[in-house]
Amino acid sequence: MSAAIAPAPAATAAPLELGGLTVWPPVVLAPMAGVTNAPFRTLCRRNGGGLYVSEMVGARGLVEGNHTSQWKASFAPGESPRSIQLYTIDPDDAAAATRLLVEQGAPDGQGGLAPVDHLDLNFGCPAPKVTRHGGGSALPWRTDLYAAIVAATVAAAGEVPVTVKTRKGIDDDHLTYLEAGRIAADLGVAAITLHGRTTEERYGPPADWRAIARLVEAVPDLPVLGNGDIWEAADALRMVAETGCAGVVVGRGCLGRPWLFRDLQAAFEGRAVPSPPELGEVCDLLVEHAELLVAGLGPDQGIREFRKHPGWYLQGFPVGGELRRALNQVGSVDELRERLAPLERTVPFDETVRRRPRGHTDRPRRPHLPAGWLDSRTSGAPLPPQAAAVVSGG
Repeated sequence: MSAAIAPAPAATAAPLELGGLTVWPPVVLAPMAGVTNAPFRTLCRRNGGGLYVSEMVGARGLVEGNHTSQWKASFAPGESPRSIQLYTIDPDDAAAATRLLVEQGAPDGQGGLAPVDHLDLNFGCPAPKVTRHGGGSALPWRTDLYAAIVAATVAAAGEVPVTVKTRKGIDDDHLTYLEAGRIAADLGVAAITLHGRTTEERYGPPADWRAIARLVEAVPDLPVLGNGDIWEAADALRMVAETGCAGVVVGRGCLGRPWLFRDLQAAFEGRAVPSPPELGEVCDLLVEHAELLVAGLGPDQGIREFRKHPGWYLQGFPVGGELRRALNQVGSVDELRERLAPLERTVPFDETVRRRPRGHTDRPRRPHLPAGWLDSRTSGAPLPPQAAAVVSGG
């Protein structure tokens, strides 16, 4: 890494306390489907402290022993603390999956099982395939179902801290976050994360940090974590200062940039934030990321999973469209090495693209919801089986 580029203000945040779990710096890796698996978390954890959460795991698929769900819930060797995010629409599934993870554990990357140290509940996913069945960010509208899932998870988790992740609501006319926060606080969760957008907004407009501040005021005894538009370390410090949140949750900002967690650690500790790595270091990360995925998933599936990452890693470097297209179709780790080898390793990162979005950039659009979903705040008839299976891996 090259020399530091700017000093950070003196640290003002306190460690994040989640039950018996202390997190420093107060930074959480946001669960991202298909991204925050054990290989990606390994690269992020190397750069700094924090809480690194798995990608979203379907509770029913986990209980049924689905292979894909077990992979999503697997840890890297020596990973600690071990954190899983569960998706569910059923309190019984929530309790069963929680007991499995707390009492038996998930694959530990060394041929055994390891119990989890933290569980997060997903009530924030805006994907149509989830919300059209009443799951994800649609579910808190039905307050009794939301409360039943949270209560069942907290009871089954025992001493293991449970947190909740949600959005502001379905749209500006159907906000749920303040009520969701109060219910979660009453039921004993350790913290709540608010993504400052509605389901309708998807990932388009700037995140509403004022809503995070309002939630902090509404649940003064519950740590609130802010999520949305943390593209660099300075954003995290500003979010804490402007909202009073207890910590930040980082999603798209770390795509292709696992070193963001190094920057966040430095910023929260009042140290100078280092400059970004040069192209050679990023190429080395690309190769290691591919190797880790291939080791976990096999040469075919592992390299397919890898193909989404090169564009994110190489944003900010003048490598040319032909190479970018080739990397999106790369067939092996050896081929990856060969294609990266001719690049000039000392090319610096282009600071002008530091804040350019990566990952989802969906514009606002009308949410997909079950028929009559907004007619009542109570759950009524059970949700269809597809609602549980949609992310179960089955």
